[in-house]
Amino acid sequence: MEYTEVKISIPTEHTERASGIAVMTVPYGIYIEDYSNLENEAWEIAHIDLIDEDLLKKNREESIIHIYLEEGMNPQEAVSFISERLDAENITYKIETDGCSEEDWADKWKAYFKPTPIGERLFIRPTWIDDYDSGDRAVLNIEPGAAFGTGTHDTTRLCLEVLDEIVTDEDTVLDIGCGSGILAIAAMLLGAQKGFGVDIDEVAVKTANENAKMNSINESDLQFVCGDLADKVTEKYSIVVANIVADIIKLFSTQVRDFMLPGARFIASGIIDTRADEVCASLENAGLKIVRRIENGGWVCLVCE
Repeated sequence: MEYTEVKISIPTEHTERASGIAVMTVPYGIYIEDYSNLENEAWEIAHIDLIDEDLLKKNREESIIHIYLEEGMNPQEAVSFISERLDAENITYKIETDGCSEEDWADKWKAYFKPTPIGERLFIRPTWIDDYDSGDRAVLNIEPGAAFGTGTHDTTRLCLEVLDEIVTDEDTVLDIGCGSGILAIAAMLLGAQKGFGVDIDEVAVKTANENAKMNSINESDLQFVCGDLADKVTEKYSIVVANIVADIIKLFSTQVRDFMLPGARFIASGIIDTRADEVCASLENAGLKIVRRIENGGWVCLVCE
């Protein structure tokens, strides 16, 4: 099997936080180069004080995080996911993919993103592909740009499949951490009356609004704004969706009921399976009932009422 390597260079003082973000793009296994404490670690691990001269020349102020994506996975999802969250944490970084800079990768990743049917009613179409057969499915045209959300990552796909099953023309949807806007836009195309999306990243919000316009959705019906979790949300919704990360879902679990109509459902995704139980506990402690748990590729999506 061939793998795509993504390398993230960050200041060593941010290694722990950045590696916690990077590991969320793949459920298991990352490799970290951190030489900031080389001498002490060489002695503690190998009980030697003679260290290769090349290692001693390594940059002590920079760490490099390596992640490896299996063949068929969309590297842009990983790059977008990591970039958005490092920006939100105010961590400076540089990302390379297979020896290419992030800028050079801007078009190459598109080879991984193909027209994709989702569930029974939805069809994801990259805007640069004109030859496709969507049948009678609702077509979601998407240009993710630098924002997370093409539908190819397991966490996004799980949310889309749930939305495909449950959205009716009586629903309204709130999307927390909207990224490219794909989830809220999908809900609108599936019949939802009204939507609202929030993301901490201004670039993501701009991309989401452009994608909504591209799908002929009026701004009066679906709006994306820049904000921190639900600080800009003033209404209640019948569906709330958050495809983010375990720690933020745990934090948001204490707030989400304030934005749910009676009988509303909360879809939480972006959860690595090893942390699912603690997220479940947080949701239940917040008064939510988990009615469905879906797993794929080491990721978990929870549906709550």
